[in-house]
Amino acid sequence: MSNIVEEEEEEDYMSDAFLSSMQDVRPGITLPRSVKVIYQKEEKHKESSIKNRQKSLKEVEQERRDAVLNEALSRENKGFALLQKMGYIKGQSLGKKGDGIVEPIPLNIKTGRSGIGHEEMKKRKAEESLENLRRKIQMTQQAEERAADDFRLRMRGKKEEQKLEGDLRRSQRACLQLDEQKGVGCPREAWYWPPSDTQEDVSVTEEDEEDEEDEDEIKDQELSTLEKLQILTSYLRGHHLYCIWCGTAYQDEEDIESNCPGDTSEDHD
Repeated sequence: MSNIVEEEEEEDYMSDAFLSSMQDVRPGITLPRSVKVIYQKEEKHKESSIKNRQKSLKEVEQERRDAVLNEALSRENKGFALLQKMGYIKGQSLGKKGDGIVEPIPLNIKTGRSGIGHEEMKKRKAEESLENLRRKIQMTQQAEERAADDFRLRMRGKKEEQKLEGDLRRSQRACLQLDEQKGVGCPREAWYWPPSDTQEDVSVTEEDEEDEEDEDEIKDQELSTLEKLQILTSYLRGHHLYCIWCGTAYQDEEDIESNCPGDTSEDHD
């Protein structure tokens, strides 16, 4: 009999819990969706305002701690009382000469959950990363400066090479004209005169007949543009008393030595 009564009480309890969990849905006109959204926003705003008014436990502890630390020591403090017995006056510096501190050493209370020395390690890593960044920027700037210097040197060398080639062509044309005026039918060296179409054809034919070893020897013995220019200008000055940079044929050696600035292009700048 008691078991039956217990089963009935349990059924009544479960039915009451089910009814209490159901929402009170009353018949009526359904609200538009826009009105429901407004109601939901108002509810969220109320909840957020309530949360903002409630201070967290950490904030309360911080306020209490700051209030206690900002209060001056009273006579009831044992340490302050001992200092006064030894002659300390409030606001006076510590030490025999009065050159000590006036305010107590501030407390650095640890509130985070990180281990001891973690903040110093983070600070050291930040300084190291900053130093590495500075080094990278400095290295990049140095690399850019070196690249710019190399580019300027290449351009300068290219311009100088073009100038030498231009002076050599001028010297070859002058040598051809002056040699023909003196009745010279063949240049002392093939490159003393500017190359013609027939000379190019002959040189090509000769190069085709030579083997690879002879070509390597010729390449090794080939003169540079500067060396050709020096040899050719010396020939023009010695045999024709002519300077390509002055553009003048002098009367004799004394005339060219006294009136010509020199035997290089830099002497005529």
